[in-house]
Amino acid sequence: MAVKLHEIRQAAERVAASHGLDVVDLEFAGPAKERILRIFLEKNAEGREKLKAAIEAGAEGLPERLVKESQNGTLSAGQLSGVTHEDCAGFSRDFGVLLDVEELIPEDSYTLEASSPGLDRKLSKPEEFSRFSGTLCKVQTFEPIRNNRHWLGRLTAASDEGITLDLNAVQQNSKSRKAGIVTVEIAYSNIEKANLVPEI
Repeated sequence: MAVKLHEIRQAAERVAASHGLDVVDLEFAGPAKERILRIFLEKNAEGREKLKAAIEAGAEGLPERLVKESQNGTLSAGQLSGVTHEDCAGFSRDFGVLLDVEELIPEDSYTLEASSPGLDRKLSKPEEFSRFSGTLCKVQTFEPIRNNRHWLGRLTAASDEGITLDLNAVQQNSKSRKAGIVTVEIAYSNIEKANLVPEI
């Protein structure tokens, strides 16, 4: 029996919602007897707003990195995932039970991992690109644009059709420098892979 990732994702989203979380991505990989189901989670919009309010109010006990990044403007609190170890543990417990009860994964030998999407998180939905406007982003396209499939720049705009990267934000490869390209517009349909680039 094949694993139905769509059904697994729907189940993960139901459990995540009950914990005030959103599913960013999931992977099911590894050799047959050592399969790993990874679920990447973040606080939902309401959770991010609460986190933002807590940072602005100077609440105690918040992760130092989170406060520092919010204060120096590298990432806003609304952009951060804000997921804690407790969030991941609670989700894993409930989702693991659901996976077993609904028999969504036929094999007995798999490991469930739940975590934050990380600082180099994947971007895939238009609303994610819009939310992370102003951050550095690495994009790989299906089809070349000006003879290049790999782009690195600051995400300056996200429309209904695609994104715009400001290439002046970072030192570019020789192809971009020689062509004198300052910005590049990429349609969502041409984005093979996109990730944030941490600014540390």
